Parts: sequence; structure tokens; C-alpha cells
Amino acid sequence: MGLREDYIYWSMVKELTTSYDYRVITIAEGHQEIWLETDRDQSFPVIRLMRHDIDWANWLKRDIERTALNGEQIRKQLYRRPLKILNIYISALAPVDDYDYLITEPAVNNKATIHTFIMDVSNYEQKSEELQRLLDKPFIFKAPNDDLEEGQVAYIKQSALSASAQSVKKEQELFTAGKPFFTYVFAVLQIAVFFLMELRGGSTNSLTLIEFGAKYNPLILQGEWWRFFTPIVVHIGLLHLLMNTLSLYFLGTLVERIYGRFRFLLIYLFAGFAGTLGSFLMNANISAGASGAIFGCFGALLYFGIVHPKLFFRTMGANVIILILFNLIYGFSVEGIDNAGHIGGLIGGFLAAGIAHLPKSKQPARQIIFAAATALLTFWLLQWGYDMNGAQGSAPAGNELIAAQVAQDYIAHGEEAKAYEFLKDYTEINKEAPFSFFILGNLEYEKKNLQAAEERYLESIEQDSDFHQAHYNIALLYRDTGRIEAAEAHAKRAAELEPGEDYHNLLQQVRQ
Repeated sequence: MGLREDYIYWSMVKELTTSYDYRVITIAEGHQEIWLETDRDQSFPVIRLMRHDIDWANWLKRDIERTALNGEQIRKQLYRRPLKILNIYISALAPVDDYDYLITEPAVNNKATIHTFIMDVSNYEQKSEELQRLLDKPFIFKAPNDDLEEGQVAYIKQSALSASAQSVKKEQELFTAGKPFFTYVFAVLQIAVFFLMELRGGSTNSLTLIEFGAKYNPLILQGEWWRFFTPIVVHIGLLHLLMNTLSLYFLGTLVERIYGRFRFLLIYLFAGFAGTLGSFLMNANISAGASGAIFGCFGALLYFGIVHPKLFFRTMGANVIILILFNLIYGFSVEGIDNAGHIGGLIGGFLAAGIAHLPKSKQPARQIIFAAATALLTFWLLQWGYDMNGAQGSAPAGNELIAAQVAQDYIAHGEEAKAYEFLKDYTEINKEAPFSFFILGNLEYEKKNLQAAEERYLESIEQDSDFHQAHYNIALLYRDTGRIEAAEAHAKRAAELEPGEDYHNLLQQVRQ
């Protein structure tokens, strides 16, 4: 009846799964063939066990060929380059004809190498010793007695299958540490903010974006540090909102299930901060969106892949890496995408995941190292960013144009006082700002503060001698205050820079 062979077969399965951390990859319908895999054994990371009484070498040859084909498929699934597979047959007897030539040299299919061993149970003691030397692992189970009963085989089989099921359950638990909650909170929050922005002037309006907390470097430099976080829930246009909300739903729920609610909250918020910090360092434009935080979810999944590399690549690894590369390449190739924010979020999510680590798996030394490295890197980047954007006394041209545009938006909405205070604060930090000084001059001129207006115009011209609008406006000021020679000089310069009817008419007036 083969009870002895069955007992040895299931005892091996149990021993490999419980004592040596092998897990079941696949099992045949009749349970007579089982493939096992581990990431803790480099000599034979995959073992295939076959319970079959081998009579003839021809059957053995065909089965080894089939095993080589299956082995190559498993190698691809496990994302291994070369793969050594131990193919063990548990048989009552060895084949009756010549078979040594089939097992002396391993079978090879592409990068899968199949080493075959026949456990001839009629010669169990010797074969058992040979197998243990080959595996470099002792088997603690004892050979069955001659009075073996079916109940004993059934028991050891059930024990082996239970051990395998327990291993699978432990892996599944890694993906069910928490039930998504904050993912939905952030999704609802960003949708609500979007509709409020639409009611207040539109999500593509720069003034509305800034009022709702978009990343804007000048205001961050003026002390509005919360703008490192608020852009996470602010979006520019409906398509931007839809794409990020869908991405958050699929990625956020996965990460929150793996890490749990509060670890996810830490990862998402810090990744969002890191994304904004990356944009603050590399991009002068107004920016907003959950993209940095969503890339942080990718970073958290990459950290999971470092902790559980085999499980990661067996389940989602290839898809995660392909999506990251696709999004980064797309971001570099399409104008207007804040890739600095994406990269910052990706790194931030990875670092935050290292600090939080995985539930029920504390690694204090690693977590402390991650926390210290993250704190130092964050401090250094913030220092660099503030120095680069503000303390050097100048601002990138893009930044200054945005500041001027924001002020113009305030003026268009009848909020001249806000525009004045905004530009006044901006020019105190950013000394090289001809557009901003020009608009301040206009505001002073409208309030009849002529001396202050003159000072602003002159500052604008000093910084940009070709600023024809500033020459024209100060010429008007000088004409109105009776300083005709100065008015003529600036009107002439304006007409030279930008020939036009208004400039020509002013020049003729002051010359009369």
C-alpha cells in the first residue's frame, strides 16, 4: 500500500516547512507532488518532492524533463536569475533498468538547474544519510516501523498540510495589519477642499491656490511653515484631483493594510512633507497635490520589499517598480509635472516606513538609525532650502513673476491692501524683485504717496534698466510733479525700449 513511503514523503514536507522555513509554492491535486521554496537556503532555494513508485527509467526521464520546464516557469515567477532546484522522488524501489545517467548530471532548462535524487525507501538508512549530506540539514523524524497504520500516515499528512497553511496564513497577515481608514479620510478631504476652491474662484486660480495652502516659496520663507503639509489636500484642476484620488484609493488602502492606520498616517504625512520640501528646493512655481504623499506609498512598499524581498517580488514587486519608473520617466518627459516633489515623496515614504517599521515586528536599532538619518537629512535640506531661496537676498526669476502675478490677482479682486502687504513682505526677503517694486510703486501712486511711489519705481529701474513700464510710470509721476527734465529723460528711455503711441505721446507732451 506504500504507507511507509507516504509517511516519509509527508514527514519531509513537514520537516522542511516547520524546521527550515520552506513554504509551499504549489501542490498537485492528489497531493503527490509538492514544490517548496525558501529565501534562507542558497544551495537549494526550491525543492520539488514527488511521491511515486518508479519502475522504469523512461518514466523518470520524461518526468525530469517536465520538472525542468516547470522549474523554469517557477524561476521566472520568483524573479531569480539562476535557480537550483532539488528534485526528490520518494519511491519504494529504484527503477529496474539503468537510470544513473539521468541523475548523475543535472538537467538544465535556460537558467533553471534540476538536481535529481531518488529516495529508495528499500534502502532508506543509506539514502537518508545521502540526502541529509546533500541538503546539509538533519532530519529529526524517525523512520516508520513495519507495523505502520493508515491513521499515522493521515496524521502526519494533516500535520504537514497544517504547517504549510500556517505559513501561508502568516504571510497573509502581513497584508491585513490594518483596515483602511485614513486613506478614505484624505480622499474625502481633498475632494471637499477642491469643491470649496471652485466656489472661491477656481482650483486653477493662483490666488485661490495660495489662499487654500498651496506650496508657495515666498510665503514659506515668510514663516508659513504649514505650507509644507497643506498642499497634500490641494489640487489644481479636476483631472489632477481625479488621478490622485484614484491613486490614493488603490495605493493608500494597500499600504494602510500592510502598515496599519497610524503607521500609514505617519508615512503619508511625512511623505507629503518630503514631497513639498523637494518642490521647495527645486521648483519656484506654485505647486500642490497629493502626488508626493502617493509616491511615499510607493516608497513604503519598497521598504516592505527590503524586509520581505521574496514575498514582495512574488506578489507585487514587479508592478510597483514598473509603476515607479513609468511615473518618473513620464514626469521628466512632460512639462509642468513637479518631479522633484515626486522624488521627495518617494524618499520620504521610504524613510518614514523605516522609522515606523512593520506591525508586530520591532527592530529598534534599525528604526533608530532611520529616525536619526531622516532627522539629519531633513534639517540639512531645510537649511539649504531656506538659504537658497531667501537668505542670499535674491529670488529666482520664476518666483518673482509668480509673486507679481499673485499681487495682480489681489488687485483684480479689489484687494489692493492685501496686494500691498503681500509685496511689501515679499520684497523685504527678496531684494531682487523689479516687478514687485513696480507694482508697489503703482499702489503708492494710487494712494497719492508720490515720494514712496518714486522710490519704488527707481528701485525697479535700478534692478532692471530695460523695464520700460517703470520708465513710463515714473515719467508720468515727474510730469505731474513739475520735474519736466527728469520726466523727459525717462519718457525718452521708455520710447527707445518699446516704441508705441502712448510712450511717443508722453514724450511729445513733456517736450512742449
